Amino acid sequence: MSDKNGSADKPDLVALRQEINRTRAEFGETVQALAARADVKARAREQVEETKQRVLTRAAEMTGRVRETAAGATERVRDTPPRELAQQAGERVRANPFPTLLAVAGIAAVAGIILIIRGRR
Repeated sequence: MSDKNGSADKPDLVALRQEINRTRAEFGETVQALAARADVKARAREQVEETKQRVLTRAAEMTGRVRETAAGATERVRDTPPRELAQQAGERVRANPFPTLLAVAGIAAVAGIILIIRGRR
């Protein structure tokens, strides 16, 4: 089965070298991937940048929406008599008093804090 120098039992040297080169390339890619994961600062910077871009995009979208809504509201206010506006505001407060209660509670809290700070002096 083997000739005098035993070459029939030896694997193909070219195939072995190709396999070694493939393994080296795969190993190099694995090391690079692990190094990238281990670079916490770079990953944090990437995350911050991605978040920043998402926030900026969302802020731009919301700014456009607010401007559109404000323009429509301004137009409606201009076209509505003051008495009717007051009546609509009263109806809204009666329908949902929670925001008004929150505003009153906030004002009371601020006034209390001011009185406490002044009392310490």
